[in-house]
Amino acid sequence: MDATTDKDPLVQEQIYNALCYLGESEPEEILNSCDEYLRQHDKLAYPHRVIILKAMETVVRNNISLLDKSTAKEVIRDWQQAASNVLVAVGQRFINKVMEEVLTKFQPGILPHYFVMQTFANLSVSNGE
Repeated sequence: MDATTDKDPLVQEQIYNALCYLGESEPEEILNSCDEYLRQHDKLAYPHRVIILKAMETVVRNNISLLDKSTAKEVIRDWQQAASNVLVAVGQRFINKVMEEVLTKFQPGILPHYFVMQTFANLSVSNGE
C-alpha cells in the first residue's frame, strides 16, 4: 500500500485495482489490512488516503453479503470517520464547496447521520476564526 504515495496516476490506479481484486477473494482480510494501514499512517496525504478508502468502499459494495456483521459494522464506522476527516481537511482550503456538499445531507424532517453532524462540527472548529 505504500505505493499509493507514488505520484504516477497509473501506479495509483494499479494499487486501487489490486486492492479491489484481492478484496474479491479475501474481503475481510483486505478491509482489515487497509484499516490497519490507515491507522498506522495517520499522516498519509489525503489524495493517497482516498485511494485506499475508495478501494475499501468497492470491496464492501461488491462483497457486502460475504462480510461478517461485526466486520461490516467496524469497517463502516472507520470508513465514515476517515471520509469525514478527508472532508474536514479539504474544507480548510475549499470550505464553501465542502459546506455546500455537507449541507445537501440535511433533509427536512429527517435526522442527519451522526457522521454528517460530526463533519459539520469539525468543519466549524477547523475553520473558526
